[in-house]
Amino acid sequence: MKKHILAFVCAALAAGGAAAQGTDTLAKIKERGAVNLGVRDSSGLAYTLGGGKYVGFHTEMAENIIKDLSKDVGKPLTINYQVITSQNRVPLVQNGTIDFECGSTTNNTARQKDVDFAYTTYVEEIRILTKKNSGINGIADLKGKTVATTTGTTTVQTLRKNKRAEGIDFKEVMGKDHADSFLLLESGRADAFVMDGSILAANAAKSKNPGDFHMVGEVLSVEPIACMLPKGDAKLKKAIDDSIVRQIKDGSLAKLYDKWFTQPIPPNNVNLNMPASEGTKAAWANPNDKPMEAYAPK
Repeated sequence: MKKHILAFVCAALAAGGAAAQGTDTLAKIKERGAVNLGVRDSSGLAYTLGGGKYVGFHTEMAENIIKDLSKDVGKPLTINYQVITSQNRVPLVQNGTIDFECGSTTNNTARQKDVDFAYTTYVEEIRILTKKNSGINGIADLKGKTVATTTGTTTVQTLRKNKRAEGIDFKEVMGKDHADSFLLLESGRADAFVMDGSILAANAAKSKNPGDFHMVGEVLSVEPIACMLPKGDAKLKKAIDDSIVRQIKDGSLAKLYDKWFTQPIPPNNVNLNMPASEGTKAAWANPNDKPMEAYAPK
């Protein structure tokens, strides 16, 4: 009996390993004629206008990737938009619910154990957003304050690890998503919101009174943002990376960036006034999938 059980376990493990190694998402996409795309509904790079309409720099970039995938598989592809959150994005890629996601996910070594990342298309700066009348101008002013961040993200840990935060005691409150975290700040239940600068800027721009908010203080960390895809799927990764390189070389990615960060955007036609950072330009000049840890000061 023990031998039979052992043989069964070994066979199961072998089958699982073979399945992991043999993942061919492109074949599944071709068969169904559609891409199950993970999108965000309240990120600076990808958000919703309601009514099933998803927009933003990374959403539109993903749609361009899918146009290229259509050529790769030799047939037109439709898109099934699947809203994901900071908490469920990795599991949904792992279990195949979504084929890949292009939202606001940081490529780091911890996540690389479970998923793969395409080439970096945006280099993010973690910042502090607060109301202009809060008296908060940097990390030191957070002492005794309430700081909001989003469940499933690592921004508060990043804040606590910052040398300038040593001895600074603050209370932490968690929003279920970025819109909820911003609401904590907007409603006065939090004094500051710590998150990706693009997310902070976009949520402030979409608010009732965008002029009430500003980003302050030091850059807490620099993080590469990239599309996330199944671990070990070399064909899919190459296809997505090739599309990103194509968009960089023909200038369409830079035009897309300018559209969403230096021109008025919906729903309130507010200009975020965020020209591409030197880090983002460097990532475009030398396409790579290096994790966040490679960006840390030496």
